[in-house]
Amino acid sequence: MTTEEQPTRQEPAGGGPFGGPSGEPPGAPSGGRPGDRPGEGFRGESGGEAEPAPGERHRPVMLRRCLDLLVPSLAEPGATVVDCTLGLGGHSEALLATFPAARLIALDRDREALRLAGERLAPYAERATLVHAVYDELPDVLERLGVPRVQGVLFDLGVSSMQLDEAERGFAYAQDAPLDMRMDQTRGLSAADVLNTYPPGELVRLLRSYGEEKQAKRIVEAVVREREKEPFSRSARLVELIRDALPQAAKRTGGNPAKRTFQALRIEVNGELAVLERAVPAAVDALAVGGRIAVLSYHSLEDRLVKRVLTAGANSTAPPGLPVVPEQYQPRLKLLTRGAELPTEEEVAENRRAAPARLRGAERIREAHSS
Repeated sequence: MTTEEQPTRQEPAGGGPFGGPSGEPPGAPSGGRPGDRPGEGFRGESGGEAEPAPGERHRPVMLRRCLDLLVPSLAEPGATVVDCTLGLGGHSEALLATFPAARLIALDRDREALRLAGERLAPYAERATLVHAVYDELPDVLERLGVPRVQGVLFDLGVSSMQLDEAERGFAYAQDAPLDMRMDQTRGLSAADVLNTYPPGELVRLLRSYGEEKQAKRIVEAVVREREKEPFSRSARLVELIRDALPQAAKRTGGNPAKRTFQALRIEVNGELAVLERAVPAAVDALAVGGRIAVLSYHSLEDRLVKRVLTAGANSTAPPGLPVVPEQYQPRLKLLTRGAELPTEEEVAENRRAAPARLRGAERIREAHSS
């Protein structure tokens, strides 16, 4: 199997052309594998990190609805779809099976995810290319592959089931593990590095901005006090510290008290919001007219950002009062979802990790104006 490299910010990684048969979408709720990418809950939700029952690990979230949104743009021969968050390949497998004439380009920053997804997608060897890259590198990836426009883009944001379930990655607060949290373990600061080296004010900002943690100052004071005694290296110590630092009333708000702190650290370590803020506009720019984008998010920070980009593209930019709106001011996008769509009760019952998911979609309806 040949490999694809994305040299912009990443080292060479796995992937290559794959291709294969069509059929019913693998991983569909009627008989597939559980959720590829869970995430932290939206603000106001109760409950902690849901542990899947055995055999429920890899079911792609809201799979049929994602396929429905992308169908009109991918049914024609020669269509190209980009899975910006490959994970374990559940959505990509379904896309390749459902659209037998489509080509897939799939990105992931996690080398192990690329390896496992490559094995899963091996039957499709002639129609897919996997690239080790962060999804804001999409323009560079497409340019290097000689793909000027695509007909579909899918984002399934957040941490993957594989990352969450493998204790040594440090994403889960339900089990003791090294405080790593890097989606690409070959580079960057770990969560332990952030905890042990960031100034107190910066840690407070992170917990408030990325974790929406009301008790940020109290938690950070405890972190700074304890790191002076011994640097943080394991998740269990941090979880215990947070439990001890929070007042009883804060512990009764539902879910694990460490949930928001872990979310904030993960977002900081991986630069998730900054990457997403660049990636969604880049994906819209990559769409051909008639092409569609679908984005699954798992917490309110992601969803607000996605909503802002898609809504802006669906609005006119004309100055008020014009009797006729020139083409360059007309919307570039048409929204395909009314607000953010939620998973069905049936899907949540089958796959608890789908519960916080929010899905938004849009279609490119005109080219950008060229002056």
